[in-house]
Amino acid sequence: MIRITQQRAKCIGCHACVDAAPHRWRVSRKDGKCTLIGSKEKKGWHIALVDEEEWPANLIAEKNCPVKIIRVEKV
Repeated sequence: MIRITQQRAKCIGCHACVDAAPHRWRVSRKDGKCTLIGSKEKKGWHIALVDEEEWPANLIAEKNCPVKIIRVEKV
């Protein structure tokens, strides 16, 4: 199991995460920021627990994020 966290308020909408893992990320039509699909918000952080198979794509999303607001970790 892995945990993906995103500090969405600081997102600049560059779409790097969507390009890396389109099954887990999408761009909001409302504000242009990227949204972590299947996440729950807690104190400004959006958190999703997902299967190990999503590790490689979301690790790329974390590394490509220019504002460094994505964290991917094994739990």
